[in-house]
Amino acid sequence: MKNPFKFGTIVDGPYFINRRLEIENVGAVLASQNHLILISPRRFGKSSLIGKVIGGLKRPYIRLDLQLITTPQDLAAQILKRIHRIFPFERMKQAIKNFRIIPGITLNPLNNEIDITFQTGSSASVLVEDVLNLIEKLSTDRNKIIVVFDEFQEIRHIDKQLDRQLRSIIQYHKKINYIFLGSQESLMRDIFEKKKSPFYHFGVVLPLAKLPVRDFMDFLSTGFKNRHPKPEAVAGKILDITGAHPYYTQQLAFNVWELLGRNKKSADPVVAACEEIIRNHDIDYERLWNTLNRTDMKILIGLASSEMPPLSSEFSKKYFDGATSTIFSSLRRLSQNGMVIKTGAGYEIDDPFFEGWLIKRRQT
Repeated sequence: MKNPFKFGTIVDGPYFINRRLEIENVGAVLASQNHLILISPRRFGKSSLIGKVIGGLKRPYIRLDLQLITTPQDLAAQILKRIHRIFPFERMKQAIKNFRIIPGITLNPLNNEIDITFQTGSSASVLVEDVLNLIEKLSTDRNKIIVVFDEFQEIRHIDKQLDRQLRSIIQYHKKINYIFLGSQESLMRDIFEKKKSPFYHFGVVLPLAKLPVRDFMDFLSTGFKNRHPKPEAVAGKILDITGAHPYYTQQLAFNVWELLGRNKKSADPVVAACEEIIRNHDIDYERLWNTLNRTDMKILIGLASSEMPPLSSEFSKKYFDGATSTIFSSLRRLSQNGMVIKTGAGYEIDDPFFEGWLIKRRQT
C-alpha cells in the first residue's frame, strides 16, 4: 500500500489539500493584467499552490529562486536558461542577436541545457534589461508567460539597486504576469507596501495562512482509514502536535503511516513517530542550536517552555530578564531566519520537532 502523505517537495494530485479559495484568488489575478505577491512562512505551500494553479492554466512559466542567485549577471544567465526550456534554441538564438551585449551560449547535447557566459566587465543593468525584455517579446497576448520569483525578499541582498532596476523594466510589460513569493513577511511588506519602495503597490498581496484544521482532519483521517482502527484519533493527535502546519503535518503523518506498517500494535504511533523524527535530526538540531547567540537561545527556550506572550513582562522576568526591545529584536531575527513564525496569537517556534528536541534536551 502506497503512503498517502508527502512532504519535502511540491505536492499535487492526491497529496494537495483543498485551498479552493486560494486557487480561485490566484487564478483571478493571473487572468487579469495584474501581478501577485504571495506571502507566508516557509513550507506553508506557496510553491505547491502556484504550481497547482499554473498547471491548470497550462501557460508557459519561468520560476527562479532568488536565494540561489548571487549577482545581477547570474540572474540574467539563469533567466536565459529557463527561457531556453520553453522556446526552441534557434528561436531564442535569433532573439539574442538583438542584445546589446551578446552572451556566449553553449548547448549541452546530453541534457539539452545551455551554459551562459558574459564578457568580463559586462554591464549588469544592460544584461538584466535585455533578458527581461526578451521574455516580453517572446510572450503573446493569447498565451502570456508567467514569471515566478521565489524568496523575492532576497532581491536587495543580490544588489542594492536591483529592485529599482527591475521595477523600471517590468512596469512596461503587458504580456507577462509576475508572481513574487516571499517567506519573510516584514521584508516583503517593506518592498511592496512602503511608499518609498520601487515596488510600492505593484500587485495584489495575498497572505497564505495554514490550512483549516477541518480540511486537514478530513485528509488525514482518510489517509489512515485502512491503516489504523481509529483514524480520527490519530489525525487529531498529529494536528495537536503540528498545529496544522502544512509541511510538518505531512511529515509526521508520513512517519506515523510508515511506523504503523512496521508495528501495527504500537501503543502510541504518533508519539513514537515524533521521537523517531527527533532522533533522526538530533545532529542537525544540535548544529542549528550552536549557531545561535545566547539571547536567541533564551527566547527559544521560553517559547518552547511557556505559553506566555514573549513580549510580556512575565516572560522577560522568567526567561530573559532584559529589555523588551531586545526580545523584539531577537524575535525579528529568529523570524527572518525561519525559526520563529508570527501568528495571530503571537509567536511560535516554526518546527515542532525542533521544539520537542529542545524540551527533551533540557529535561535530560
